[in-house]
Amino acid sequence: GIKVDFFGGDKQVTMKLYEDILTDANDFGIMVIFHGCTLPRGWERMYPNFASSEAVLASENLHFGQQSCDNEAVSAATHTFIRNTVGSMDFGGSALNKFYNSDNIPNKGSKRMTSDVFALATSVLFQSGVQHFALAPNNLNDAPDWALKFMKEVPTVWDEVHFLEGYPGKYVLLARRKGTKWFIAGINAENKTLKTKVKLDMLNFDTKINYYSDDEQLNGKVTSFKINKNKEVEIKIPHNGGMVITN
Repeated sequence: GIKVDFFGGDKQVTMKLYEDILTDANDFGIMVIFHGCTLPRGWERMYPNFASSEAVLASENLHFGQQSCDNEAVSAATHTFIRNTVGSMDFGGSALNKFYNSDNIPNKGSKRMTSDVFALATSVLFQSGVQHFALAPNNLNDAPDWALKFMKEVPTVWDEVHFLEGYPGKYVLLARRKGTKWFIAGINAENKTLKTKVKLDMLNFDTKINYYSDDEQLNGKVTSFKINKNKEVEIKIPHNGGMVITN
């Protein structure tokens, strides 16, 4: 596959260039991602080799400046509602470094304000035909094992999606299914802990689930338990935190 970067505007000649690239690449069985580009408008149905488009202030901005890191949760809770409804969004991936430099050196570069569970949740919330994870070599030693395991297993193509609850810029809870596997993800951008109950009608009573969650200091963990007869799970998501439930 190829990733083609930077298209200067939406003039007719530029829009034709997009479709020429997709057509020529399709002749050779090459998948395409567009970067620095316009919103995708139906290309997923027109071209089987169209994988995704950026068309959003993506993860590279977290590296460029602290303001983007400070606003990451608000942005993520907005993209899910307004950008990803249009088409595949190549946001650029989830990161596990606390600081945006290659060695995770403290106070060098911008600082990630969100949690590791938040990063995993966005890989479910943000739909893209190709999933990217911004891992650094040090993550093999300093990242939680459960986070790395999750990244290896999360799908990139889904069979079903359900909006559970949320509000743009505040919080979002979303469920996606791949085969018989469900991923229920949530993030919280509000300045208070989100407390709510999630109804898991898609799962059978007594199903064992894995619950990825954060404490108030954004330290993540994974617990496993069986859902009750009401199929409800009480969740708490702190500010800048996330949660994921899998069966």
